[in-house]
Amino acid sequence: MTTNTIHIKAPGCWMNDPNGFIYYKGKYHMFYQCFPYGPRWGRMHWGHAVSEDLVHWEHKGIALFPSKRGDRDGCFSGSAVEQDGKLYLYYTGVRYLLEDPEDTNLCLDDQFVSAQMMITSEDGVHFDNIKDKREIIAPIGERERGDAAHTRDPKVWRGADAWYMVLGTRGNDGNGRLLFYRSADLENWSYVNAVSKSGFGWMWECPDYYETKGGKVLSFSPMGFLKDGHKEENQNICMVVDFEEESCTMTMPDQYQFLDYGLDLYAAQSTVDLDGRRVMAAWVRMPETVGGEWIGMMCSPRVVEVEDGHIYFRMHPAVRKAYSRAIDTPEEAAEAGYRAEADLEDGDGIDVGGYRIYRKGNRICTDRSLTAGNDRECRMQFETPEMKRGGHVEILVDSNLIEVFVNDGEYVISNAVYGIGNEIVSDRKVKLFTVE
Repeated sequence: MTTNTIHIKAPGCWMNDPNGFIYYKGKYHMFYQCFPYGPRWGRMHWGHAVSEDLVHWEHKGIALFPSKRGDRDGCFSGSAVEQDGKLYLYYTGVRYLLEDPEDTNLCLDDQFVSAQMMITSEDGVHFDNIKDKREIIAPIGERERGDAAHTRDPKVWRGADAWYMVLGTRGNDGNGRLLFYRSADLENWSYVNAVSKSGFGWMWECPDYYETKGGKVLSFSPMGFLKDGHKEENQNICMVVDFEEESCTMTMPDQYQFLDYGLDLYAAQSTVDLDGRRVMAAWVRMPETVGGEWIGMMCSPRVVEVEDGHIYFRMHPAVRKAYSRAIDTPEEAAEAGYRAEADLEDGDGIDVGGYRIYRKGNRICTDRSLTAGNDRECRMQFETPEMKRGGHVEILVDSNLIEVFVNDGEYVISNAVYGIGNEIVSDRKVKLFTVE
């Protein structure tokens, strides 16, 4: 089986959203959207990787594949929970109403319907895609509630007295919205409430609500949100919210943060790790394949905490610990890459193999112009909002991903990269570490 260290990468095919992220029976499970027949989007399956430490990952092959009328054209994103030792997976099944006659993996003119589905497993590895799948929420028929096609990505969690689910959808007013459901038994679900807010795109993908140290967080991916002339208008944002569970009433502020200021991350999903920390992972949108063989990977897992109303995404302690062997140059790094540390004053910069990181006033900025591959339509320059204090950066350097953690997760800039060199040029002392 294919193995990865730190970053889960597509095993010779296409990868997108993380799904079913959970610690279950002594292992972390990360399912993911996958088209297993080539490095392109198509009928979605769920791939599967497991880890004992959030550092070393083993791919286990395909867990879910289209097999029912409700999901015959794709097993879209979803989540996982455990009850009485059994693993429950929830996902969106897609059925095309009009398929592309030249490529039946695609539909035409958004002519499809979406149902919410469930499958279980006794060990987290084996799934009966033929006998065990069931539809739990039919395609939405009431347009005033949501959209028959664009309702998807169930996130399920245990509340104080019941199970809850949130779905993303498109409202009939042209705004994205959330739909909340409740269940006593994980199988029978009742609609409770809808939440919406204008100015945040036309459909909200991959919603994730959770409580963490310091506050309650909503993460979601509004479509058509960032219209700045570059591709990838769909962006993952997050905000601190108020949520009343019994009525599923959520108060959303006007203020929001980007999940990551490199604007390449999308469809984040969180879970709770072995030590009770809220941990997030997200899909890295890569503009082109690697050697024509694979495309898509996950960022490193990050701890989510709230301080004074601000959401921090910190490097996970297991990741930092993994990069513990000091080295003098990038040439000495292991295949998993290296971690670099530095403190930047205004005007200071670091060139990491052609990828530039520099401080401008109280902002950290990056430029991937020389390491963006052949795609000239993607964004090249990035910057954080103004930092509260300090200019400490921790940089994870992988052959196809650079993650810049600013002031212990106050902000992060992550970018897909290609052709990174093995030389670091810096105005400040840079410490380097790699994995054992």
